[in-house]
Amino acid sequence: MRFGAPIDATTTDPVELARMHADLGYRAAFCPWGLSLQDMPYLRALRQAFEEQDIVIAEVIGWRNPTPRDDTMREDAFAWLSEQLSVADELNARCCLSFGGTLDNVTSWTPNRDNLTSDTFDLIVETFRRLIDAVRPSRTKLSMEMMASCFPDSADSYLALLRAVDRDAFAVHLDPVNLVLSREQYFNPGAVLEECFAKLGSRIVSCHIKDIVWRPERGYHLHETVPGQGVFDFHTYLRELAKLPEDTPVMLEHLHSPEEYKQGLAHLRAVQGELPV
Repeated sequence: MRFGAPIDATTTDPVELARMHADLGYRAAFCPWGLSLQDMPYLRALRQAFEEQDIVIAEVIGWRNPTPRDDTMREDAFAWLSEQLSVADELNARCCLSFGGTLDNVTSWTPNRDNLTSDTFDLIVETFRRLIDAVRPSRTKLSMEMMASCFPDSADSYLALLRAVDRDAFAVHLDPVNLVLSREQYFNPGAVLEECFAKLGSRIVSCHIKDIVWRPERGYHLHETVPGQGVFDFHTYLRELAKLPEDTPVMLEHLHSPEEYKQGLAHLRAVQGELPV
């Protein structure tokens, strides 16, 4: 597997960006935000620079709600997502990562009472088929974030989406922490992981990795934290990840400083060292 994380970079120079990732020991990277097909010479230079450092571009961010109720917003999102999927294909990124979508018009994952209905499921399937058929990517995949508030909200719903979309260019981005939705799952995250890999493993193309902690508050509120400071089962996660293709990117995210990313990566590598060869 290839670990990566966001970096603090003031430069946009492709060679410098690639070198900064390599110097930090990363073998995978997030794509810089905001690129378009109008930047074609830059896209080609970026792809070449990262390939020369043997660094995989894990994902191009397609974080836009594809299924709002507002028709104009929906078509605007479709046009933008089509371009981001094309950018991902040009960069040979592992995926363009979007959301299944919400019927709400506010954010890409706002809870809505109708998000998890069969009609919304069908709308997502239609939208993602249309995106893939419009772009016809040959090097990248279109994937969805796992979320509690919208599809896919479980391994089963992701598997159902894979079957319904029925396109080779549609694949799985795994973020199992986002599926820890109950006390039972919190105290037994290994079971969540084993279900995800059993049902989705052959279609996983990229992953996020993070830790969670349930702080002593009223109600059930999980907080993300530095890997090693919470309860997530990294032994199971890394053991299952080791069964995937060697170049699968595994990206740390949502930490607050370079030092926290350094601590998290050190913990993950320590866990790796404890696993049987």
